[in-house]
Amino acid sequence: MKRLLLFFSLLCLLTVVPAQAQQVHPKDTTTAQTVVDTLAADSLMSLADADLEEADADMAGEGGSLHKQLKRKFIEGSAGFMSLVALALVLGLAFCIERIVFLTLSEVNTRKLMKDVDERLAHDDVEGAKTLCRNTRGPVASICYQALMHIKEPLEQIDRQLTNYGEVQLTQMEKGCSWIRLFITVAPSLGFLGTVIGMVMAFDQIQTAGDISPAIVARGMKVALITTIFGIIVAIVLQFFYSYILSKIQRLTAQMENSAIVLMDAVAEYKTRNERKEK
Repeated sequence: MKRLLLFFSLLCLLTVVPAQAQQVHPKDTTTAQTVVDTLAADSLMSLADADLEEADADMAGEGGSLHKQLKRKFIEGSAGFMSLVALALVLGLAFCIERIVFLTLSEVNTRKLMKDVDERLAHDDVEGAKTLCRNTRGPVASICYQALMHIKEPLEQIDRQLTNYGEVQLTQMEKGCSWIRLFITVAPSLGFLGTVIGMVMAFDQIQTAGDISPAIVARGMKVALITTIFGIIVAIVLQFFYSYILSKIQRLTAQMENSAIVLMDAVAEYKTRNERKEK
């Protein structure tokens, strides 16, 4: 309605003002036309501002309605069980974010790292290789540093050290994943528990009323379905993050295995070269 009124006002302005401008002195015609153009521009700007305000109001109204709907569904789904499901989501996401940040910081350019370590060992610079691995973050650098600490020992002992410390690094990478799996299992279980309780509530209301009314049955079923839906949604969200975490762990594990093979080759060459020098 506001846009229509502004549009008609603009039409009247464009038709009436030029007619009045023709009655003035010829010298004032330019001034009158300037006034018309200015008023027309102001009217168009007002119309555009009105459209923007209306669009913002519509967007705010939609966001408010969505917020109200979620709040209403949360309350209708039994606030006690819905709070437990929401708590499972928050704690599960906290563990997921912590693991993702940890694993992301653990990733390094393993090719460049192993190339630098190999070059230092080729120049018999064992201390430089240790310093490089010690100053580099991540499990790959850690297992390389442990192997270099035992470089004077036989190759079988070095390989055993790599295997043992690799398992330690894998355990650190999987730290907290058991809690994520727990919340993935608990969230739908809480939803199903709410479903059972909603059904019991429906039967109790039917027994109290003494009649099978669709409204009474629908109320209990609604509570049951809402808790189940939210529990399954939480499990799906956490499962997505958990799968992403597992993929990063598998990638880091593969990098550790490849780096261990490259390091063992470099150490074997280093030992062979030093044995020849000693002879």
